[in-house]
Amino acid sequence: MDEKSILDLCRKNNRQAQKSLYQLYAPFMLGVCYRYTKSRDDAEDVLQDGFVKVFTQINQFKETGSLQAWIYKIMVTTAISYLRKHQRYRNQMNFSENTLHPVVEPRSISNLQTGDLMELVRKLPTGYQTIFNLAGIEGYDHKEISEMLGISVQTSRSQYSRARAQLIKWVDASEWQALRAKENT
Repeated sequence: MDEKSILDLCRKNNRQAQKSLYQLYAPFMLGVCYRYTKSRDDAEDVLQDGFVKVFTQINQFKETGSLQAWIYKIMVTTAISYLRKHQRYRNQMNFSENTLHPVVEPRSISNLQTGDLMELVRKLPTGYQTIFNLAGIEGYDHKEISEMLGISVQTSRSQYSRARAQLIKWVDASEWQALRAKENT
């Protein structure tokens, strides 16, 4: 069954078509959800909540863009809602200026693999992680992020800059450790 047929049947609440749509996009969307959370269990919760929204709002899809992009956007907004809703994340979504750390200038370029970099991103505090994902990976501009999160544009820029600085610091440390380990062998 092609995507158009699946979409048409999903609009008629056909369970088999919904299952097909889920199977088609769930693996990729789980990765999207996982970028925003700190555990696979939480990512799976976001994924399930996101697909419930997909199926309840499927008639709102206008077919002017791709279905995947529409689902993707739902997953991102669902992840942000999940972070706000759950206490363990809400406390880390504090964007006040007095919780920010000094920015350091980048000094090196890394050969880090994408998976390794994403693991480092997941180690960032939730606020940094969220803004880094939205700006650096999803491509939202800081005005859009400020509206999504209810923060100022400057706070979004600052948090993004600090997230990048922390990642660079970790990358520098891991490169230094790798070089040192190589020297000792």
